[in-house]
Amino acid sequence: MAYNRGKAIDSELFKLSGKPSWPSSSAQALQHILAMLVGNITPPILIAANMGLPESDKVLLMQAAMLIGGITTLLQLFPIWGFGMGLPNVMGVAFAYMPILLTIGVNYGMATLFGAQLVGGLSSIIVGMAIGKIRRFFPPIVSGTVVLSIGLSLYGTAINYMAGGQPAAETFGTTKFWTLSLVVLAVTLACNLFGKHYIKVSGMLIGIAVGYAIALAWGGIISFDNVTQASWIALPKLFHWGIKFELFPCILMILMYIVQAVQTIGDVSSTTIGAFSRESTDGELGGAIKGQGICGMLGACIGGLPTDPYSQNVGLIVTTKVVAKRVFLIVGSAMIIFGILPKFGALMTTIPFPVIGGATITVFAAITMSGIELITEQEMNYRNKMIVGISLALGVGVSSVSSSLQYMPEIAQKVIGGSPILVSFLVAFFLNILTPEQSSSEEIG
Repeated sequence: MAYNRGKAIDSELFKLSGKPSWPSSSAQALQHILAMLVGNITPPILIAANMGLPESDKVLLMQAAMLIGGITTLLQLFPIWGFGMGLPNVMGVAFAYMPILLTIGVNYGMATLFGAQLVGGLSSIIVGMAIGKIRRFFPPIVSGTVVLSIGLSLYGTAINYMAGGQPAAETFGTTKFWTLSLVVLAVTLACNLFGKHYIKVSGMLIGIAVGYAIALAWGGIISFDNVTQASWIALPKLFHWGIKFELFPCILMILMYIVQAVQTIGDVSSTTIGAFSRESTDGELGGAIKGQGICGMLGACIGGLPTDPYSQNVGLIVTTKVVAKRVFLIVGSAMIIFGILPKFGALMTTIPFPVIGGATITVFAAITMSGIELITEQEMNYRNKMIVGISLALGVGVSSVSSSLQYMPEIAQKVIGGSPILVSFLVAFFLNILTPEQSSSEEIG
């Protein structure tokens, strides 16, 4: 045992193959579960609400989110046939996919969404196999522009939920809803900015708990009917929404999986540099991306949305240096247990929209700033500024003015007009390839 500030610390926690005690492992695992829980259940809630799915389907989506998050976490920890990186991380349903998922789901339906995810997962496996050769085509200026585009495109969703989540309702935008969402935002920020240890990593959870308590006290906002009707234990349902393949949704999802692979490289690299003081190997990076891909394909079969490494959990690993596999075995196992408990999923669906909006806007802001951080890893000369600026101008601009595409084919209106990410990605990708590199000295000359 090592000692820190007079308290005994199990030194086995800091070894990848260490055998720390189960109590100390469980305490560390709890931090990671608290840090990822809300982020993992929110995307299925948003998808279900935007597509008008019944409450029973919302519960199924949330169950599948926990289940696929736990399976992906364990596969990354214990690789099988090269799928997985063999390193600690916590995987969960990715917010970054939300704009693409909403575009496909609203315009084509759930069956097409999961069909596209199945194809996208397969493409991710191919990317993972070839990562050493294609990595140079996705420098920070390209991946950062896409991540920034993702963050910006999510703000509308957050504001909609802060105002009540149902624009057609008479109560949409009422003072009560805005007060509730802003209190949640304030509490979340206060925990993240001023809290320490468990409070700091659980800011979203605490903010939602406070907002939930206020909503209960006000009355008339939360209903527990679905909780009482839900069963205690249920296994996931295979192909509950069906599987359907259409060309453009598949292309959208393939591009998104490629973009997410680039972001995964950043998260895995942060883990190895921060926790192990070394660079990631191509085998670890490729294994991580292939692991995401195969689990994405599995998720398409059971209703689990695409996953990625959670940055907040990466931050915990880097900060605490706790890397023992036993800790993350507990995390992954707990997520799977939650995934087969419909009561848990039904309880999560009772969280009011303003509470979700007030908490998740901090996540969307973090995604935006991550994009800016990636972009600024490269020199901000005229060339790179134009790549970012033109990509965002066309991507965000075209989607903001839907009538600008009124004379284009309907499919182009749906795909291009509904997905600023796709346009931003394609423009940044090709501009980066076609324009010559330029240093500041050359620019001045």
